[in-house]
Amino acid sequence: MATKVVFIAFAIEDERQRDFLKGQSLNTRTPFEFIDMSVKEPYDSNWKERVRTRIRRSDGVIVLVSKYSLKSTGQAWEISCAKDEGKPMLGIWAYTDDRTALSGVRTVTWTWDNIENFINSL
Repeated sequence: MATKVVFIAFAIEDERQRDFLKGQSLNTRTPFEFIDMSVKEPYDSNWKERVRTRIRRSDGVIVLVSKYSLKSTGQAWEISCAKDEGKPMLGIWAYTDDRTALSGVRTVTWTWDNIENFINSL
C-alpha cells in the first residue's frame, strides 16, 4: 500500500493539537504522513502558492476544528483551497469540550477509528 499524504489545516493556537495528530503518523505501521504549512511570521507572497502545491499533492485534508478556527485567516484559506482543488476533507474537533462548527466542513470526534476510516477512504 502506498503512503497516503494528508494535509493538516489548523489555527496556530492549536499547534499542540497538531503535534499530537502528527505524532500518530510516527507509528511505523501507519501508512500515511501528515504535512502542514504552519507559519509563525506574516504570510509572504509565496505562502498561498506553496500551500496550494502541498494541498494538490495531498490525498486529503484533515481540519483541526476549534474556537480558534473561526478567526484563523490562514486556516480558512487552506480550507477554501482544499475545496477548490476537490480534495476530500474531514474536520476533527481539536478538544473534547469544544464543538465549534465550520460551514462546509463535516466534523467528527477525534478518535483513531474516525481518522483511520477517513484515511482508508482516500
